[in-house]
Amino acid sequence: MSTLPRLYSGMQPSADSLHLGNYVGALLQWKDLQSTHDAFFSVVDLHAITVAQDPAELREKTRRTAAQYIAAGIDPSASTLYVQSHVPAHAQLAWVLNTITGFGEASRMTQFKDKSAKQGADATSVGLFAYPVLMAADILLFDSEVVPVGDDQRQHVELTRDLAERFNSRFGETFVVPQAMILKDGARIYDLQNPESKMSKSAESGAGIVWMLDEPDVTRKKIMRAVTDTDGVVSFDRAGKPGISNLLSIYSALSGRAVADIELEYDGKGYGDFKKGLVEVVVETFGPIRERALDLLSDPAELDRILAGNAARASEVAERTLAKAYNAIGLLRRAH
Repeated sequence: MSTLPRLYSGMQPSADSLHLGNYVGALLQWKDLQSTHDAFFSVVDLHAITVAQDPAELREKTRRTAAQYIAAGIDPSASTLYVQSHVPAHAQLAWVLNTITGFGEASRMTQFKDKSAKQGADATSVGLFAYPVLMAADILLFDSEVVPVGDDQRQHVELTRDLAERFNSRFGETFVVPQAMILKDGARIYDLQNPESKMSKSAESGAGIVWMLDEPDVTRKKIMRAVTDTDGVVSFDRAGKPGISNLLSIYSALSGRAVADIELEYDGKGYGDFKKGLVEVVVETFGPIRERALDLLSDPAELDRILAGNAARASEVAERTLAKAYNAIGLLRRAH
C-alpha cells in the first residue's frame, strides 16, 4: 500500500481531442504529481451525460481522452487511470451524499447557476444540479487528501469538504476531508482569437483552440493567425497586451523557459519571428503525443484492457470506502 498522499482528479470526455489549455492547465501538472502522490485520474463520463450525448460518440470520446492522458505522460502503471462509469461506487456514494446535501447549498453552486440561467429551467437536468455532489463522491471515495483543480472548481471542493465533515459528524469518522490544490496561475491558457476568454471546448469557434491531435500544419496556421496587437513588441502585459501575453505563457509553459528569457530572445524582433518560434515549440511538444495517442487508438482492445485493469484497482479502494459509508449510515449489509 502506498504511503504517498492520495490525490484525485478527472476530466470530461467532451471533445474529440483535448486542447492546449487542458494540457498546460492539468495534464502537465498531473504528470509531475503522479510521482509525488498516490494518484487516481479518471475520465469522468458520468459527468458528461449531464448534457445530451450521442452514445457512439461518447464511447469514442472516452477512449480518445484516455489515450491522450497516457500519451501526455499519465502512466497507468504509476497512477490509477480509469473510466468513472467502470467503478459503480461513484454513483452509489453520490446518492448517499445527495441525502445530506441541502437544496439551498446545491442551488448556490456558481456553475449550476450560470449554466441553468443560460439554458432555462426546462432544459436544465437534475443531473446538472447534482453534478457537484457526484464530484464530491468522486473525491471522497479514494480518501483523497488533495484535489488539483482550477480556481473555477474551488467552490465544488469546498462543498466536498462540507459534506465530508457533515457525514463524519453525524455518523462517525468515515471520510478524509480533502484540500483543494489550486493549479498554478500561469497554467491558465486563453483562446488565440479571443485572449480575454479561457481556451475552452465550448468556444463558438475552433479557430482559437489548439487541439492536441491537430495536424502540425493546422497548429501552425492557428498560431500564425493568433490575435496580438499593433505595437509589435514581444513583452508580457496581461492587462494591456492580452494576446501576446497569452502566447508568451504558452511558450513558457511548453519550453520550461522563463517569460523574461523569451522576451530577451525576441527583443527587437517582430511578432512573425516570435510566432514561428512558438510554432516549433508547440509542434515539438504535441507531435510525439499525437503519434502515441493515435497508436493507442489504433488498438482499442488493448486500450480497453489497460483501462479495465486500472478500474479493478480503483474499485478495490472505492468499494472499501463505500462499505464504510453504508455501514455508518445504517444500511443493512448483504449476507454472503
